[in-house]
Amino acid sequence: MWRSVFNRASIKNLKGFADKSCFKHTQFRPNLAKSTQFELTHNRNYSNFEKGIRQIRVLDNPNLKNLGVCYNFSYLSSHGFIKGFASSAAAEEIVSTEEEDSDEIREMVGQLDKEIKAIDHRKQPKLVNGMGQGKYIALRRRQTKVETEAWEAAAKEYQELLVDMCEQKLAPNLPYVKSLFLGWFEPLKNAISAEQDLCREGRNRGAYAPQFDQLPADMMSIITMHKLMGLLMTGGGQGGARVVQAAVHIGEAIEHEARIHRFMEKSKRKTTLNESPDDDSETVNNEQQMQKLRKKVNVLVKKNKLQQVRHIVKQQDDLKPWGQDAQVKVGSRLIQLLIETAYIQPPVDQFEDCPPDVRPAFLHTLKTVETPRGSRRYGVIECDPLVRRGLEKSAMHMVIPYMPMLLPPVNWTGYNRGAYLFLPSYIMRTHGAKQQRDVVKRTPKKQLESVFKALNTLGATKWRVNRKVLDVVDRIWASGGRIADLVDRDDVPTPEEPDTDDETELKKWKWKVKSIKKENRERHSQRCDIELKLAVARKMKNEEGFYYPHNLDFRGRAYPMHPYLNHLGSDLCRGVLEFAEGRPLGESGLKWLKIHLANVYGGGVDKLSHEGRMSFTEKHLDDIFDSSDRPLEGKRWWLRAEDPFQCLATCINLSEALRSSSPETTISHMPVHQDGSCNGLQHYAALGRDKLGAAAVNLVQGEKPADVYSGIAARVIEIMRRDAEGDPTTDQNAKHARLLVDQVDRKLVKQTVMTSVYGVTYIGARDQIKRRLKERCAIEDDAELFAAACYAAKITLTALGEMFEAARSIMSWLGDCARVIAMKNHSVQWVTPLGLPVVQPYRKLGRHLIKTSLQVLTLQRETDKVMVKRQRTAFPPNFVHSLDGSHMMMTAIACKEAGLSFAGVHDSFWTHACDVDQMNHILREKFVELYEAPILENLLESFQKSFPNLEFPPLPERGDFDLKEVLKSPYFFN
Repeated sequence: MWRSVFNRASIKNLKGFADKSCFKHTQFRPNLAKSTQFELTHNRNYSNFEKGIRQIRVLDNPNLKNLGVCYNFSYLSSHGFIKGFASSAAAEEIVSTEEEDSDEIREMVGQLDKEIKAIDHRKQPKLVNGMGQGKYIALRRRQTKVETEAWEAAAKEYQELLVDMCEQKLAPNLPYVKSLFLGWFEPLKNAISAEQDLCREGRNRGAYAPQFDQLPADMMSIITMHKLMGLLMTGGGQGGARVVQAAVHIGEAIEHEARIHRFMEKSKRKTTLNESPDDDSETVNNEQQMQKLRKKVNVLVKKNKLQQVRHIVKQQDDLKPWGQDAQVKVGSRLIQLLIETAYIQPPVDQFEDCPPDVRPAFLHTLKTVETPRGSRRYGVIECDPLVRRGLEKSAMHMVIPYMPMLLPPVNWTGYNRGAYLFLPSYIMRTHGAKQQRDVVKRTPKKQLESVFKALNTLGATKWRVNRKVLDVVDRIWASGGRIADLVDRDDVPTPEEPDTDDETELKKWKWKVKSIKKENRERHSQRCDIELKLAVARKMKNEEGFYYPHNLDFRGRAYPMHPYLNHLGSDLCRGVLEFAEGRPLGESGLKWLKIHLANVYGGGVDKLSHEGRMSFTEKHLDDIFDSSDRPLEGKRWWLRAEDPFQCLATCINLSEALRSSSPETTISHMPVHQDGSCNGLQHYAALGRDKLGAAAVNLVQGEKPADVYSGIAARVIEIMRRDAEGDPTTDQNAKHARLLVDQVDRKLVKQTVMTSVYGVTYIGARDQIKRRLKERCAIEDDAELFAAACYAAKITLTALGEMFEAARSIMSWLGDCARVIAMKNHSVQWVTPLGLPVVQPYRKLGRHLIKTSLQVLTLQRETDKVMVKRQRTAFPPNFVHSLDGSHMMMTAIACKEAGLSFAGVHDSFWTHACDVDQMNHILREKFVELYEAPILENLLESFQKSFPNLEFPPLPERGDFDLKEVLKSPYFFN
């Protein structure tokens, strides 16, 4: 596990692929003349770990000399001010690169060479995956290197590096987190080593003592630092992690690594001890078998196949598992030692002969959270704000689990076979749900062929970075953000405490400070997110193209495995990405490009007819040309759009076409979207053959798109006007109706209508509407606001029930079936139309208290009891999500067969502008094909077959809507 942490850190690391034979160097801040480069090379063969193989190259960067803190390092150590010190003035302008592990890369490249030499060029086709053989081989080499280069920080390397950096006074020039680790490593290692000595001498009787000395102190130090910092980076931008979560992660990692370490040491000792010529043949055979296992473990560790490593080690290990209690106690003690030894110094001007201003890097606090059952307290590890600020600046140096691939992903052929060449890849994100994982593994491959084919199609779409849009984003970000929905790079200043004894004024100040701190935490989180996205975009911008391997969530919805810069992301991501393959617009493509511009501009324009949207675009040609030519210096019309960066990308593409002598022949890389109209309700209307619901969500032909949100708002206004006729002095509904009737519009009810598909409750609807009313400052008094929101929620749900009666009845039926199953302590299971088995993972968690040296921890363990209410309420939306996922995958397969490029975002389907008409025809055909099958009948039959002794409610009544109407509806997806 310790090795896994570093392997994953390397592969995920945004800077880890800067080797010139891999990705090109990326200068995150181009104003620097040079970049300081810091390189580590490591031998990932576990048996050679102790050798500490390394190579360090530090190129001095004169631009960074002033970034360090003025301090005397020898003064710090000699006067004992700091146990574990790390400067927060880490260099921002660093590109860190890594050279390949010589043994592993040589082995893999050698294997590739053998494969290449074995090719009989006379018999092989000239193209491999649509590209020349030589190009494919070169890309495969690069991809192999990307996936197999792992950044490992060995304990000896940290010690040697600390000495080197102290002597050369170059610690501030290291990437931020590495510089922190350098300061913390030795004091933490010494503290752990001292604790281990007490355990061995029997002077430490702590509950963690039996397990605490099973791993060398240096390895335990590294695991503790990396695990805790990893959790703090993913703590929602608040710079904190729950103690119980951190302790479990660290303790589990220590146990796994201790078992591997014990196995490797044991097999190494046996090799040296059993060299006597008197050994019998059985002993020799055992030793040979042990050496084979040792070699196999080494290979598996290199390939990051940790599950297989643990399985082998477990068979050879006769010790009992530690158990979660022991893991938590070990983890808690390690966290406590890190808190006691890790310090940080702010990057302020200080005199060399003065004691530095230092403070603990981490703090353990208790927080209180209010729940329906009362107050609960839990422990949190928080990092100093200086650490958070440094992390924000160095977000580009942190981990990325999967990068986009340079060549088409490996086709999926099994649960864990597909996608990346060497990285562990799984077809479903089960999040530890063993039942779901086992069901998918047991499913015959033939049954999953369509799922495999769809994921392979999505992964085969080639993308590239739109450099023109990225340049604009970089300019905005460098100037401080704040526009085009980019967060402000500066924090909100905290007001000074008022010089008064007035309790009311002090209370207002405290609330103001609290809200500002919350705002700044949110900004910090958003800034980190943008830095990660931009780091990947800069890394990939010079690539001819790249690919996104896809896998599924448990409901069957497809997602790219790379989490940051992908087309499922924000407007920033979508504006920066485009198809690598370009196609001529053609006459229909030019039309769809104009419609697409109106769609991404939004503001009600996207609700017009296709002709109305084209007219809008043609009326704003001067603004479009200006946005394309002078995006930041001109009138900035594109910034008024709801999706500004997508609008800018479309302006650039449309300007090129319209200025061309032949617009129809202009090559376009722009993905044009076709989005469903409140897609969840579209699926319910099709399931129930509901004519009224079908008309409301564009399943039938119309002159312009029906707007379900405006329809619900109109019905709410109608009901409120009727109620307003009553006497407000005696009728509360009349009072609220008069207050709200002028406030009702599509925006007020939109969120409630959208979430109605997901089973929104009355309380949820009330809170949604209350937030909208509060944003408008429509009602000042909080009590009156609450009462009005209650009334509005009730009326909105009533209007929804009237318009989508069939959808409500189907949702109720699905929930009732789930309750029948869950009441017998079974999880709800079904099979999607494409053959994917789905198991709802909701089970009750048992609570268990453990006293540790740091605090009393509450452990949560999954039990065998299902959560009846959650199984019931989650089933309707999960079932519909499995259907929309099936529709998307069916469309993807058909588009691939028709020769179209295709990308999907659940209920939004993308292709080239010239192919939109053909994709529209395909997606409508596939929707009709999906719902011509007796979906609800098949579901009921599967329930009855699985639970023959249970009685299920009868199927709900359905209408007589003709599904063929969908084929003629221009605004079904538009």
